[in-house]
Amino acid sequence: MLELFGYSLSYSSLALLFLVAFFIGMAKTGVHGISMFAVPLLAIMFGGKSSAGLMLPMLIMADLFAVKYYHRDANWGYLFKLFPSAAIGVLVGTWLGNVIDDQVFRTIMSVIIFVSLAIMLWMEKGDKGAIPDYLWFALLMGLLGGVTTMIGNLAGSVMALYLLSMRLPKNEYIGTAAWFFLAINLFKVPFHVFSWQSIDVNSFLLNLICLPFIALGAWSGIWLVKRIPEKYYRWLVIGMTGVASILMLV
Repeated sequence: MLELFGYSLSYSSLALLFLVAFFIGMAKTGVHGISMFAVPLLAIMFGGKSSAGLMLPMLIMADLFAVKYYHRDANWGYLFKLFPSAAIGVLVGTWLGNVIDDQVFRTIMSVIIFVSLAIMLWMEKGDKGAIPDYLWFALLMGLLGGVTTMIGNLAGSVMALYLLSMRLPKNEYIGTAAWFFLAINLFKVPFHVFSWQSIDVNSFLLNLICLPFIALGAWSGIWLVKRIPEKYYRWLVIGMTGVASILMLV
């Protein structure tokens, strides 16, 4: 066993933590959905709220890599529609985190995402070119994104559904998601520190030793996304979102 910053970790647990960091780096630079594999791994090792607090600084580090690389590709029109309701969603999620069972929440979200995916697949198969660019849709997805990112860092699937529905090109999709999550994850920090008390100096120091693996994952994600054609990338995200929804039920 290793004693690191107040945590007792086996060598295998430390290896899993570094793997989680690698997945998070990949997810933030375009391989969306793969970070969902990290959520249950951290929850098993550290518990529900503690794992959410431990993951948040890693997500922010990875967001910075993504924004650095894709910052010119963001669509700010969509971001301005999402931010206000997402902030409200974070407040709602902070409250829900104290009153709702994690598994019930994940089950509800999984059903919602599966239904949304089914609608999206129907649009793809039928070559439905209409883009549901409605203000109410953006506000609803922003609210769901805020709630789900606060409880379990699960908003990746929600944002994937919204941004794919807007039919953004590959790099614009990644850049818009990168700026959204950097802003909303920074907004979440005070609630984790003062309300849930899931982030402290020791957890942050543990995050810092994961930084090289986050950077390696971010580079790997950029390398991989460059080699995926536009049309196949869209289906990759849809497929990873479906897998992520299944993992929510586990």
